[in-house]
Amino acid sequence: MKPTETGGTGGGASFPAVPSSPRWRLIGLITALVVLVVDQASKAWILYWLELPARGSVAVMPFLNFTMVWNHAVTFGMFGGHGRWLFIIISSLAVLGLLVVLLRSRRRLVSLACGGIIGGAIGNVIDRLQYKAVVDFLHFHVGDWSWYVFNIADSAIVCGVGLWLLDSFLVERRSQHG
Repeated sequence: MKPTETGGTGGGASFPAVPSSPRWRLIGLITALVVLVVDQASKAWILYWLELPARGSVAVMPFLNFTMVWNHAVTFGMFGGHGRWLFIIISSLAVLGLLVVLLRSRRRLVSLACGGIIGGAIGNVIDRLQYKAVVDFLHFHVGDWSWYVFNIADSAIVCGVGLWLLDSFLVERRSQHG
């Protein structure tokens, strides 16, 4: 596709496409790898160095505990009881689809978003294969208010979705004002 044609991967209105940039695809792939490594290293540390399963919960700061949760469902405990293989298959298909989007992407934020989501999804799939559940341990709270317990992979997935939404908003805004 020439720079003067319209298009771009990731949705949004038609506008002049950014020239194809393998650099951003590579950055997306590196993002996926970094997320995966940090996620798996943090879970290994929690399980084997801190021995959180035996301790249950450890106060880290007044608003943060490391609390051991074996998540057999998906985000926020939704869809529990459907079997880990269903989640593994769906996540793996999503990763393959996101890899296609990443390799076709012409926008920086979409590439970064795909990388974060891919790395996080693979991290949680590894947990389901290795432990038959996802290792969640980050527990933020203030007073009586408490957030769901989650992990680095979950954070990367949520941030990736947020970046993709931001990209869609910026593309829409550019098409209206450009």
